[in-house]
Amino acid sequence: MSRTPIIAANWKMNMGPKEAKDFLAAFKNENTCEIAVDKVIVPPFVTIPAVMEALNGCKCIGVGAQDVSDRDNGAFTGEISTTMLNELGCTYVVLGHSERRQYHGETNAYINKKIKKALAAGLIPIYCIGETLEQRQGGQLEAVLGSQVKEGLEGLTAEQVAGLVIAYEPVWAIGTGVTASAEDAQSAHAFIRSVVADTFGAEAADKVRLQYGGSVKPANAKELMSQPDIDGALVGGAALKPDSFAAIIKASL
Repeated sequence: MSRTPIIAANWKMNMGPKEAKDFLAAFKNENTCEIAVDKVIVPPFVTIPAVMEALNGCKCIGVGAQDVSDRDNGAFTGEISTTMLNELGCTYVVLGHSERRQYHGETNAYINKKIKKALAAGLIPIYCIGETLEQRQGGQLEAVLGSQVKEGLEGLTAEQVAGLVIAYEPVWAIGTGVTASAEDAQSAHAFIRSVVADTFGAEAADKVRLQYGGSVKPANAKELMSQPDIDGALVGGAALKPDSFAAIIKASL
């Protein structure tokens, strides 16, 4: 089955409104709009309006948020609701990133609530999963990934799963400069797809898009995205420069 690649820039706690406008002004000159890849910018919350303004209705780049609350509204200081993201015009939301799991104690069950809330609001989750180096070396790779898929997506329909994005990010490769080999990444993606097939059916597994994340850069993007089960990339540091992010997009061809 042919799946449209999706390349997303996770800016993390970088890029204020002015920087974002400068980035997009330069990025528009990189001529990526006609490339048949779903392109997504995921800025900090405070930068989303500036990104929307800079895009000025451009449909070739989607915008996502880096997290969302599992609550609708109320006395939850610092939280952002799906209603707010919808009002800003967001299409995607990154959920379950390893940094949220590590620094904020987010569990599969808690992330599951957020995924359901996002889907109910018409947002497309980019659900992040991945193992630590200790888990990989301890032979726990499949157990960890399997539980993250099953518990994080528990209660979803096959149709819902087919329409979301799963980003495999080995924790030991995020921001370290160390990238999983194309073979290791493909093996993990194939396993994830098999878990989706076993849990939600072959059609959902064929349709769901799987991204690789973890020190993706122009030099390794083509080899990674040429693997049969890798449908794109969730890019961190290399997405902070317009030419670098554009090169990764072009590598998906």
